[in-house]
Amino acid sequence: MKRTMMSLTGVAVALAAVTGVAAVAGPDGGSQDAPRGSTRLPVQRSALLCPAPTSSEVGETAYTAFAPKGAAAGADGKKGTAQLLPAGTVQDAAGAADGKGKKNPKGGKGKGSGADSAAGQAVPPRDTKPVVPLREAGRPVTATTDRPDAPALVGTADGALAPGWTVQQTTSVAAGAGRGLLGLSCTTPDTTFWFPGVSTATDRQDYVHLTNPDSTPAVVDLELRGKDGGLGGSAGEDISVPPHTTVPVLLSTLTGAPTTNASLHVVAREGRVGAAVQASDGKLGSDWLPAAADPSPRVVLPGIPKDATSVRLVALAPGEADADLKVQLATPTGMITPAGVETLHLKSGMTTAVDLKDLTKGEAGSLVLTPSDSGSKVPVAAALRVTRGKGDKQEMAFIPATRPVEKRATAVDNRGKDSTLSLVAPEKGKDAKVKVTASAGSGGGTPATKTYTVKGGTSLDIAPPRPAGVKGSYALTVEPESGSGPVYAARMLARPQGGLPAFTVQPLPDDRGSVLVPTAGQDLSVLTN
Repeated sequence: MKRTMMSLTGVAVALAAVTGVAAVAGPDGGSQDAPRGSTRLPVQRSALLCPAPTSSEVGETAYTAFAPKGAAAGADGKKGTAQLLPAGTVQDAAGAADGKGKKNPKGGKGKGSGADSAAGQAVPPRDTKPVVPLREAGRPVTATTDRPDAPALVGTADGALAPGWTVQQTTSVAAGAGRGLLGLSCTTPDTTFWFPGVSTATDRQDYVHLTNPDSTPAVVDLELRGKDGGLGGSAGEDISVPPHTTVPVLLSTLTGAPTTNASLHVVAREGRVGAAVQASDGKLGSDWLPAAADPSPRVVLPGIPKDATSVRLVALAPGEADADLKVQLATPTGMITPAGVETLHLKSGMTTAVDLKDLTKGEAGSLVLTPSDSGSKVPVAAALRVTRGKGDKQEMAFIPATRPVEKRATAVDNRGKDSTLSLVAPEKGKDAKVKVTASAGSGGGTPATKTYTVKGGTSLDIAPPRPAGVKGSYALTVEPESGSGPVYAARMLARPQGGLPAFTVQPLPDDRGSVLVPTAGQDLSVLTN
């Protein structure tokens, strides 16, 4: 009996340890205050995936890696490692695809479509040198490439570098249909993703990049939903993603009906993947569309620039019930209701798009969607397409719904004065007090910290602090103070290209760098009836 009890206790401890690595916050983004009998500990291992950046001959990509200093206090004293390695690609049976999402020159399905990826073969990366290996917390590491065949990257961090490990890839494309600034915080692997705001229209080329970080194959299903429900047939089913490889899928190959506003659901039936959508518009440039936060009855989309010339909301209720939502804009002075779009009705399983035009009217803001009936629990997924500029000098970016910052979030690859930090406290009467720390630069500098108060029901745009004597790129770490009201965050990078207002927006969800580990112990009651 004693041996049995000790085995059960060991299993409980092992499960708690695994939970500490893999699951840090609940899907509803609720508070993670420690219940009785549990301890908050830093995660011991984390994983990130960066998709292949661009196939443009005139593109340049910067990778920046960072781990917050002091984030892993108590992480078993391990110094830790963190690095990314090049992934392989999937080449179709005819060898025609270049692994960068270009159309099959024979006029068939695009690279990575269901049929091609299942029949294709994995091609190992050209080199296996680590990219942006991190040796210490508190100082970013950077690397650049102008290769049009730059691979996807797969990486892990452990020990003291695992909590809060963040990698950003920022690509500048000087000309062509994909011109502009593309930014993405490299993603964590998962089994399901929602992408409201994708398109299969003739003026758009959207690719979802699927990357498998593991040593076993992954099998993925892709489902597109338009205004009338599901689009296409079985072309997106049973897509095989071999170990340590990436598969780009052209979304227009999954349906015969061009659709301007759609939602993509990515489901890994076997294994897990990282997923991100690269969207390219003939007139509006290109950018990455990250996955939206897990569907929730209340969603917040932070960081709409004050000079946005158009804003489009794309949303859906993915469950079996319709959703009725109040639409509000959190401004620097309070919550307002956009004229003509006071409420939004979402039919179950159908995508709804609303053009909010120049919603901000010269004031930066954040969109907040809440149930019209306060008791409703219908989950919703949503994203914004935001445009700056006019005429042939327009550039687009995407803002998906994001999780709140509960403990900490980080934005990297800040240079000079190109960054704007957006903070929103969406609940009236619940102010948020937030500490923002600018790290040392990748080439030197002294960290700087400043605290901001965001009044409940308002949004605040700030020029964040800069490190003294900064050289190179630096990171911004956002930490709400204990007892603060809920707060959401986003960071905009604005790097004009001639007369083009090139920009990109990254939401800053909680980094899930710590986890609640339940205290395990012997329970003699299991031996009694």
